[in-house]
Amino acid sequence: MTPLHKHRGLSVPLNRANIDTDQIIPKQFLKRVERSGFGQFLFFDWRYDSKGEPRSDFILNTPQYQDASILLAGQNFGCGSSREHAPWALSDYGFRIIIAPSFADIFYNNCFKNGMLPLKLPLAIVQTLVNAAQGPDPLYLTVDVEHLTIQSDDGRYHYTFSLDPFLQNTLIHGLDDIARTLQHEDQIARYETLHA
Repeated sequence: MTPLHKHRGLSVPLNRANIDTDQIIPKQFLKRVERSGFGQFLFFDWRYDSKGEPRSDFILNTPQYQDASILLAGQNFGCGSSREHAPWALSDYGFRIIIAPSFADIFYNNCFKNGMLPLKLPLAIVQTLVNAAQGPDPLYLTVDVEHLTIQSDDGRYHYTFSLDPFLQNTLIHGLDDIARTLQHEDQIARYETLHA
C-alpha cells in the first residue's frame, strides 16, 4: 500500500449527503476479483446516461475538475452496503482524500485499509471548502497526515484535524492488515516452530 504522508491535490465538490456505496460503485460492476479497474465505473449512474454517454451536468465530467484527487462530500458518506469495492473505485479513479462531516463506519475503516484518508471536518468547514471549490478558481489543498493539518494553496483556509494514532500510523507507513501482520514474521515463525 502506498504510504500517505502529505498530499496536495485539486478538490472537487460533490455536495450531497448520504452518498451510498451503491452509487459509488453500482452492483453490476462487482464481478471483478482484483482491486484495480473499478475507477472507470465510479458513480456510474451519475456520470453516464442510459446510452453510456457522459452527462455534462455531473461534476466529475466537468473539465475544471479533471485530475481531482480530493473529494469534498456531504454527511454520512459511504453509507449502504459494506462493499470494499467502494474505496477501491475511489482510489482507482485517483482520490486519496475524502473530506466530509461524517462517514459510515465500515466505509471509513475500509478507506484506511486501502491507503485513503477519510477526513472528518465540521459541517461548517466542509461547506466553506465546498463553496470555495465551486468558485471560478481551482481549490488546491495540502493535507499533512503527519502534522494533522489541511491548508489551501492561497493560505485562505487552514485547519487542524484529529486522527486516531493507529490509523495515522497505518497511512504514514502504508500498512494494510497483511503488512502489519508481517511486521511480526519472526515471532510467528518462532511460534510455528515451537508448536509444529
